[in-house]
Amino acid sequence: MLEDKVLIWRFKGGSDDALRRIYQKYRTDLLKLAALLLNQPSDAEDTVHDVFVSFVKSAERLSLSGNLKGYLLTCVANNARNRNRANQRKRTVSLDEAETLASASRTPEQWITYGEELRLWSDAMGRLPYEQREVVTLRLRAGMKFRQIAQLQGVSVNTVKGRYRYALEKLRSLLNGELQR
Repeated sequence: MLEDKVLIWRFKGGSDDALRRIYQKYRTDLLKLAALLLNQPSDAEDTVHDVFVSFVKSAERLSLSGNLKGYLLTCVANNARNRNRANQRKRTVSLDEAETLASASRTPEQWITYGEELRLWSDAMGRLPYEQREVVTLRLRAGMKFRQIAQLQGVSVNTVKGRYRYALEKLRSLLNGELQR
């Protein structure tokens, strides 16, 4: 936390090294979040880069009241939501096509690195409605509180808790069915 405050101070002072350190420090977490939230995980890197471009442009007026990681994760979640909406407007597909696209979107590296458990988890997460998937990802991967997620999604805390509960129930059902095959 203290390191982040120093990095932000140096970054606002024009330090390229501070920006580089911030990027290196949070890049992996931001990429993971983007890949989980995006309907097209191949857009994850572009999303993270877009967030950092906006971050650099807003350096002068940047005033963080929370932590830097939470701020960047929120930016990635917003960018992913906007990107998903834009992609959905561009193209809609049948359910059969969507299943084919979802299975084709995985890279060979993901299959090798994460194996069968990642495939099961990814398939199960892909079957959740976007709002539920976003709540689960922000809660479990980003460590955000329900109140923060509610503010981000523009809904009540009870709605977020309900989405979380329904998502976990569906994931349990899907994963138990997959594991028992």
